[in-house]
Amino acid sequence: MATTKKVGYAVVGLGRIAARAVLPAFRHSRLAKLVAVVSGDGKKAAQFAAQFGASDYYTYQDYALCLGHPGVEAVFIATTNSTHADFTFRAAAAGKHVLCEKPMATTVDDGASMIEACRTAKVRLMVAYRKYLEPGSRALKTMVARGKLGRLKIIHTAFTIVLPEKGKSAAWHLDRTVAGGGSLVDLGVYSVNTSRWLAGTEPMEARAYAWTSDPDRFSQVEESIAFQLLFPGGLVVQGSSSFAAAEASFIQVHGEKGWAALDPAFAYNQERRLFGAIGGKWFEERFKVMDEFALELDEFAECIRRRREPEANGYEGLRDIAVMEAIYRAAREARPVPIPGSRI
Repeated sequence: MATTKKVGYAVVGLGRIAARAVLPAFRHSRLAKLVAVVSGDGKKAAQFAAQFGASDYYTYQDYALCLGHPGVEAVFIATTNSTHADFTFRAAAAGKHVLCEKPMATTVDDGASMIEACRTAKVRLMVAYRKYLEPGSRALKTMVARGKLGRLKIIHTAFTIVLPEKGKSAAWHLDRTVAGGGSLVDLGVYSVNTSRWLAGTEPMEARAYAWTSDPDRFSQVEESIAFQLLFPGGLVVQGSSSFAAAEASFIQVHGEKGWAALDPAFAYNQERRLFGAIGGKWFEERFKVMDEFALELDEFAECIRRRREPEANGYEGLRDIAVMEAIYRAAREARPVPIPGSRI
């Protein structure tokens, strides 16, 4: 294990999220250091290593060499969804800790295997849920946990973007085998995970409806989907996601004593507003744009150094996969679908 104070990372996968958010975040990190980058394109890997200050770079074919690097203690996996499991298995086998982009995997079986692989290897596994760390979301969580809103009754939430046309966006988003789904797994996962996190309980049943205005383009994955999740105690979550509507995101929580909304809720480059009314009294607070990815890197580094389990652990990622599988089944079969129990 490296003896430097900062945890050495390799970033695996150099697509949009890595280029725009993950790699720049190392410049703002207190506890993490970029050691290596890994890509399917050797020239791109070399370019990114020079641009972001990584000492080493590798192709996917040389991933084993990266995992053998003494300065790499953890990997940040930002590859296509269907490859998360394999890159995790190999990292765990090499004794490297894993911070994996969401969705953690494309199937419950793969997610469960990732958890077991990391458990067996005694390495940490964290899923990249920024909301657990971002101040606006944490303020909302604290409000709910302290009972300020009273017993929760309704959560409304959505995340939408316009997916650029062919040639301007990654084609794998439209391939079910590679992506695992459409707007739900890319965007709706934020609504699913944040709702579960805020509620502090697991949903029991899913209902859903998927649609598209461009069936030729969205022949394998859904363009838009609306879903309903039923929680214990009478809480109902109404969620939606789309690849065909202007970028927006929000989560609005209604309780017996008041309501609160975070808007925008999920984008990482927009100022947030937390507002609502409790007992008829209005409140509002603003949260400036900050580097949420640096928070992730530092949180995982601290978990490694202090040998503690991340809050956004593999189990949280696994539960979201199970919920999304139920949502997809409910949409396909046009009926309510029960969600497996809290332990899969």
